[in-house]
Amino acid sequence: MRRDRFLLAITLTTVLVADVYFVLLPRLRDWYHLSRNGCTCQGVNFSIEYQGQTSQKWTSGSNTTFEQESKLERLFSHPLYNIRLPELAPDERLLEEEELMGYYRRKVTRWERQQKLYVEAAAASNISIPEQPVTFEPNASWLKFHLGINRYALYSRDDHSIDRLLQDMQSAPIISADYTQDEKALKGACDCSQVVKPSGHHLKLALKLQDFGKAMFKPMRQERHEETPEDFFYFVDFQRHNAEIASFHLDRVLDFRRVPPVVGRLINVTGEILYTTHSDDLRSVFFTSPANNTCFFAKCLYVCKTEYAVCGHPHLLEGSMSAYLPGLSIAPRISIPNPWIRSYTFTGREEWEVNPAYCNTIKGLYPYSSGNRLLNIIDMTIFDFLTGNMDRHHYEIFTKFGDEGFLLHLDNARGFGRHSHDEMSILAPLTQCCIIKRSTLLRLRLLARPEYRLSDVMRESLGQDPLMPILTEPHLQALDRRLGRVLKAMDRCIKKLGEAQVVVTDFVASSVACGASVMCS
Repeated sequence: MRRDRFLLAITLTTVLVADVYFVLLPRLRDWYHLSRNGCTCQGVNFSIEYQGQTSQKWTSGSNTTFEQESKLERLFSHPLYNIRLPELAPDERLLEEEELMGYYRRKVTRWERQQKLYVEAAAASNISIPEQPVTFEPNASWLKFHLGINRYALYSRDDHSIDRLLQDMQSAPIISADYTQDEKALKGACDCSQVVKPSGHHLKLALKLQDFGKAMFKPMRQERHEETPEDFFYFVDFQRHNAEIASFHLDRVLDFRRVPPVVGRLINVTGEILYTTHSDDLRSVFFTSPANNTCFFAKCLYVCKTEYAVCGHPHLLEGSMSAYLPGLSIAPRISIPNPWIRSYTFTGREEWEVNPAYCNTIKGLYPYSSGNRLLNIIDMTIFDFLTGNMDRHHYEIFTKFGDEGFLLHLDNARGFGRHSHDEMSILAPLTQCCIIKRSTLLRLRLLARPEYRLSDVMRESLGQDPLMPILTEPHLQALDRRLGRVLKAMDRCIKKLGEAQVVVTDFVASSVACGASVMCS
């Protein structure tokens, strides 16, 4: 009798386990994915028209089925990445085509005149130098980039000239090289009241391409697998060329579009810099190392040392090529101190570091008391936290767009220094102010989902750069970890203050009420 009861108990237990495994668990799994992937909102409305089809920009595949699409293609096909902006008014475009063309034609004429005088002077001294002809065309990719800048972003989502611009910066002949304007300002102007790294890590060059486009070249200073030493202060950190490249791709994946296009390139420092430059200062800092490599360094009172030089192998040197923005004389910009600026001394501390209510003070000050300036600061904060960049002491805006213009995310070379550390102080503006754009929050939540995972789309995007791999796997995994920390910080804000006070509606609005923790799609 007892044996029969035992067999019956085993049979019932087996049936129960099978029922749980084959019936209950699948239902729970479906419910779990539904709750994470979003509500089945019907009649979802966008306050700005949705573009049904996305172009295959910045992607290499041409598959059409959902299963075959890359994650990057799938991301850019999502409705959040296809919100059509309002029709641009004339004053919402940075530049008019006729004005821009006239400006650069005058610059080309002046360049050709100076080149002719330079060649004649060299011939008089029995020096033979190659001529550098300019092929200026109105359809040049960099001109299209400049003409596409508007009050919302540096370029539109479907701007194919960005693809061409990346290709041109990667392969176009270089006809001139010089120090950048800020490098020239540094020369002989060492302000020792501030802590400045006494090295050539600030070295960057302005390179002019044959189509008269211009790119900023930052040479390779650190191997990809190397982390910034723990004892380094943020203001003495290396400037990394791969951080510039990765930041452009991240900015695009986040749909901010506030970083000028950047691509990697191998430069022949002898043929493409030394032999093309007209700068005596730049030529004078070239030398051949004991390993027979061609090297050069920045030249000013505190960085003119050969031990801080960058060297080719023996002539080739990799670096980042960042597209220049329109000249200040035609598109003025102003630089504004970051309200959450850090101390650039060894012992100093700023008010935001000791006052948790600091944001209340900022909210009462112009231009953060109204408009979207503070919300744009929060976007920049999230971007910097994901890259690990602590060196955001200023930000720039185009003066034409006034207080409502977007912030330019320039100079990102000090990002991606330590994948093993998340610098939570970078998030101070977000955690102290507890506000965020709804569109930003929705995209962050989208990138946290497995089918759009941030590390995966970044890996795919960065795989299109000629210097791939741009980031090591630990840096890519750090992006997912940091994204999770941002979302947890927002969840705490929403729990504390309520969604209505934390999440500010900008472009996306729904006709039905969907919870803050879900995505309507």
